[in-house]
Amino acid sequence: MDAIAPFRDTSVGDELLNGLDGHLPLGERAMSKLHWRSRRGLLENDLFIQRFFERHESRLTVGHARGMYELMDLSDNDLLDILLKRKDLPDTPLSEDAVTVLQMLRR
Repeated sequence: MDAIAPFRDTSVGDELLNGLDGHLPLGERAMSKLHWRSRRGLLENDLFIQRFFERHESRLTVGHARGMYELMDLSDNDLLDILLKRKDLPDTPLSEDAVTVLQMLRR
């Protein structure tokens, strides 16, 4: 399988989440930013993400948002391949939050 590029720039996440407890519920403004940042170029990814928000939005936490931002740093094709289990996870380990969100996206 092809290797996935290890670079992930999480600086495009929400700086307001820095230093917050990952178990805190996600506020309205942070949720809006997360929706905005989660838009993708591939319809297939958007369908996974839309279903994720429909199922889990009311229960999302700061940790979930951090995990989603980390996944959104992947390229569209790499993200889709990981969601469909056509590729292994990146060589650079994902955070526990990102792995949790990945599992939620796959359900």
